[in-house]
Amino acid sequence: MERKRGTAGPAGPPLDGGYGWFIVLSTFLVFGLTFGVIKSFGVFFVEIHHYFSTTATASSWITSISVATVHIGAPVGSALSTYFGHRPVVMAGGLLSSVGMVLGSFAQDLLQLYITVGFLTGFGYALTWTPTVTMLGWYFDKRRPVANALSSTGECLLTFILTPSFQLMVDQFSWRGAMLILGALQLNLCVCGALLRPLSRHDYFKDSIEENEHELSKCSNNRADSDPMKVKVIRYVDYTLIANSRFMVYSMFGIFAALGFFAPSLFLVPYARSQGVEEYQAASLMSISAVLDLLGRVFFGWVANLRLVETVHQLIGTVVLLGAVLLLCPLATTFTQLAVFSAGYGLVFGATVAIHITVLAEVVGVERLGSALGFFMLIRSSGGLLGPPLAGIFIDKMSDYGAGFLMAGVALLVSALFLIVLHFMNKKETEHKKDICSENEEEHEDLKNRNFVFGKS
Repeated sequence: MERKRGTAGPAGPPLDGGYGWFIVLSTFLVFGLTFGVIKSFGVFFVEIHHYFSTTATASSWITSISVATVHIGAPVGSALSTYFGHRPVVMAGGLLSSVGMVLGSFAQDLLQLYITVGFLTGFGYALTWTPTVTMLGWYFDKRRPVANALSSTGECLLTFILTPSFQLMVDQFSWRGAMLILGALQLNLCVCGALLRPLSRHDYFKDSIEENEHELSKCSNNRADSDPMKVKVIRYVDYTLIANSRFMVYSMFGIFAALGFFAPSLFLVPYARSQGVEEYQAASLMSISAVLDLLGRVFFGWVANLRLVETVHQLIGTVVLLGAVLLLCPLATTFTQLAVFSAGYGLVFGATVAIHITVLAEVVGVERLGSALGFFMLIRSSGGLLGPPLAGIFIDKMSDYGAGFLMAGVALLVSALFLIVLHFMNKKETEHKKDICSENEEEHEDLKNRNFVFGKS
């Protein structure tokens, strides 16, 4: 079978070290300048909500559209980076993110904010996040849980820095001036793209690629004319993942988890303000959450790397805890109580995010991680899109920001059910493989005995 030459450059340094740590740095900054900015956007939410005199539901669509676009655009980012290379696609995404924020600072109504900050910036995030995380998975193997955990702490650290900084900039320059500054800050995503040194996938994953292509010949029912096209398509977008039952179950977990992931960070500052907490104290709650989030990612990423328990078991435990913590949030009414909630929420959230990409790699294999990330984000987009507005509907109906946390907590508990299903599927597959190995050993032993008898006779 003739193989089209990929766009990747020559093979890089050995896995689990070397230049891989610069990839960790790049991914660290990408996490911070994408999801860290999204989590800090609650400061802008309050100002925009009052400036346009609109409902919580209408204002929340800005973040919702941005999150959904990141997810929906993930397969596009994966395919483009496979075709053009990761470095130029990430740099283009950084430029688009910056343009979206700058244009958003001149918006005259919510619709313009939906288009600029929501869609343009969100799509720019999709072009930066997916290719960078994919390349991180290529550079690390045994240390992948730690590498994923360390890089994801960029989201926590920049949330810690950006939330009070945004509040200060809003006070000094208004929300428009602050958003203009943020647009300039987003240009650093282009630097992150420049750090990505290409790796040759064929050098590192040759056996896996050849096996996948062999299986795809089998699937075409011996139609030689269809094989080249299918192989070409699957190289950029591995659509066969939708037939992987374990991947689809994990994607269902992603949908319900996304319903609860993004609403709390958007509504924590407004909830604190509604309880009479002073604005800078309210903004500091996100910083408290970010610090514990960072600790949670590093510590539980290290725990996952020890392989003491299966990572899916660890993920089930952290998701259940996260749902329980969110359900307890409305009981917090003072700054001290809210600070305790923020610390608990940040710690368990960090523990969850630190390993969910590692579990995805275990479900599909590292060679298919790029396409899997794209499809996973695409499927999860419905949860990211509906989460904040759904929480906003509950808030508007009940006139209480605490209702948004209750919705998020329930969604996360439901998502844990799909992880439990995945656990039993993994267990069944492991038992099936053991049975096959036992049968092969028995056949081998039987063949040896027959050969021995034949030789004796």
